[in-house]
Amino acid sequence: MKAVVHEGQAGLQGVAVREIEEFQPGAGEVRVKLKTAGLNHRDLFVLVRHKPTDPPLVIGSDGAGVVDAVGAGVTGVGIGDEVLVNPSLGWREKSDAPPQGFEILGLPFHGTFAQHVVVPAENVAPKPAYLTWEEAGVLSLAALTAYRALFTQGQVREGLKVLIPGIGSGVATLLLQFAKAAGATVYVTSRSAEKCQKALQLGADRAFDSNEDWEQALGGEKMDLVIECVGAATFNKSLKQLRPGGTMVTFGASAGDVVEFNLRDFFYGQYRLFGSTMGSGEEYCEMLEFVEKHQIRPVVDRMYSLEEFGEAFKRMENAEQLGKIGFYIG
Repeated sequence: MKAVVHEGQAGLQGVAVREIEEFQPGAGEVRVKLKTAGLNHRDLFVLVRHKPTDPPLVIGSDGAGVVDAVGAGVTGVGIGDEVLVNPSLGWREKSDAPPQGFEILGLPFHGTFAQHVVVPAENVAPKPAYLTWEEAGVLSLAALTAYRALFTQGQVREGLKVLIPGIGSGVATLLLQFAKAAGATVYVTSRSAEKCQKALQLGADRAFDSNEDWEQALGGEKMDLVIECVGAATFNKSLKQLRPGGTMVTFGASAGDVVEFNLRDFFYGQYRLFGSTMGSGEEYCEMLEFVEKHQIRPVVDRMYSLEEFGEAFKRMENAEQLGKIGFYIG
C-alpha cells in the first residue's frame, strides 16, 4: 500500500511516499481503509523524535475511512462501517493524567498517512453523518485536545469570559467554536488580520492583533479562563489578563518551552494553572456528542494529496493555515 514514511534521515528530508506491506488486524483490532487524514503540529515534532536509526514509521495521527477488516474477538464494529480514528491509545477513562502506557497514534505505532491503518477496535467511532470526509479526517486530535482543555480542565460554562491567544490552528479554531457553543464570551488574538477577521466570522466576540497592548485591546476586562497554546511568547501576557482566581490551561509551546513568571503575583492572584494533553476515550465520546449536538464543523484550511506532503508540512511550519490541513487518500 502507499504511505508517507519517515526513515533514514532527520526531519522532512527523511520523509517519502512509497509502497509498504499492507497491515493486517490482530485480535481486538480493526483495519480502516482511509479516505482522508489530518496534519497536526505533532507530525512536525515526530520528524525530530523519530530517529534515523529507528525502523521506518508511517506518520500521521488523524484519519477517517471505512472498516475493511476486523480481527478476532471484535464486536460492535463491522466491515463497511464509516468511522473516525481516535488517536489516543491506552487512555480509556477520564482521569487527572494519562495512565502508564498512553501513546498517540503515529509514534511509536504506524499512523494514518497511508491507505490503511490498524488500530484497537475501541479507537474507532461512527462518523457523524453531517460531516464531509474532509471534515471527518481532520477532526479527532484537535477536537479531543480542545475538548479536554476547555471542559475537563478549564470547566468552561455559559457566561464565562475566555481568551484564546494565537487563533488560527486547528485546535484554536475548535476551541473558539466549542466555547461559543457552550455560551462563553470569547476573545482571540492573532498577528494576522485575515485570521482575526475569520475568527469574528466564526463567532469571536473580539479579535485583536497579538502585537497590541492586550489590556488596552480588552478595555481593562479580565478573563475567567485563558487557553494558552502558544508558549513563552504569550504566556505572561495571557497571565496578566486573568481575573483574580482565574484559570489558565496550557497544552502547547510552539513559541518556546521555558517560561519565567512572577511567583508572588501568581499566588497573590490565587490563579489556577493546568496542563493538558489530548484526552481519554471517555472524553472522545463526550466530544463527539457535543460536536453532533451543536453541528460543529472543523474549519478545513486546505487539502493535499499524499504526494504533496512537502507543501502541506511547509504550510504548517510557516503557520500559514487557518484551521486544519488535510490529505486525500482514497
